[in-house]
Amino acid sequence: MKRLDLYLIIIILVIFCLGVLFQYSVSFEKPLTFKESPLLKQLIWAGLGLIISLVIIKLGHRRILSFAYPLYAVSIFFLIIVLFLGKARFGAHRWISLGWFNFQPSELTKLTLILVLANYLGHNKESLSSRKFLLTPVALTVLPVFLILIEPDLGTALTLLPILLAVMYAGGLRLRYILGFIGLGVLSSPLLWSILKDYQKERLLVFINPNIDPLGAGYTVIQSKIAIGSGKLFGKGWLAGTQNQLHFLPERHTDFIFSVVGEEWGFVGAIILLGLFFLLIRRILHIAYNTQDPYSQLLVVGITAMLAFQILVNIAMVMGLLPVVGLTLPLISYGGSSLIITLICLSLVIDVGMK
Repeated sequence: MKRLDLYLIIIILVIFCLGVLFQYSVSFEKPLTFKESPLLKQLIWAGLGLIISLVIIKLGHRRILSFAYPLYAVSIFFLIIVLFLGKARFGAHRWISLGWFNFQPSELTKLTLILVLANYLGHNKESLSSRKFLLTPVALTVLPVFLILIEPDLGTALTLLPILLAVMYAGGLRLRYILGFIGLGVLSSPLLWSILKDYQKERLLVFINPNIDPLGAGYTVIQSKIAIGSGKLFGKGWLAGTQNQLHFLPERHTDFIFSVVGEEWGFVGAIILLGLFFLLIRRILHIAYNTQDPYSQLLVVGITAMLAFQILVNIAMVMGLLPVVGLTLPLISYGGSSLIITLICLSLVIDVGMK
């Protein structure tokens, strides 16, 4: 048993504290009550996530991995339940209302998929050369992807795919198979287009040209670009962003929180945040590289793929470099389910590093 990885913990704390500053900036004019303040809710979710994380470190990641299949089954059950009993927002059924907390099953599914893939591939690592063997991890991934697409939640559904590819590659799957999966996904894109909702199609179209609907689907992207560009080198100053404070930027506390960073802290602040994310991913990969246990290594690689994909897509999305798909920025964006699952994943990484 080694000591806690203080370097990793400090990076996590610094990123989260920056997230608290940004959340305060987007909501400081609201009453500091649980019902009205996203910041207060975020702090409460963080406290709950910390308690769960400490329990997980106490239990150990190997014990959590031993429950991978039951946890996966529970997440699939919730994905089915949310389709019928889920709370609707903007036409999507993604949340199950638990009174004061809206639980998002798709966030849990990201974690349980990583666990079940690490368990299965760790146990069958020598069989990765068999095409027949590949069917099981693909099936384990396709099922939740399909259920999440029905909600619909394109962003989270897409997140599961790099998790699958990264874990299989780390498990020894040849690169040509990985490229084959990517090629198959590109070829199947016309089928995906046919099952998308109208608002999702609009998002993809305004990615090509936001000005085709500047007051509708393209509005958020246009305002996001204005916010980031107006920040210039050093930003307008904390709490001084006009796009943020005058409410021109929708969803600024969740998916578009990076736009607030760019406007108020400028290019320099954005680079600092990106640098912290780089150090976070680099440290997690360092733990994966130095882990001898195949189960633990695959677990950490899956978590790395999940975090890196979300960071890349979210930042590219708010800058207009990728279509808007609704992914949060880890440790920064508001969201109880997202924050708690992220903290749980990071606690598993810390435990792997300790052992």
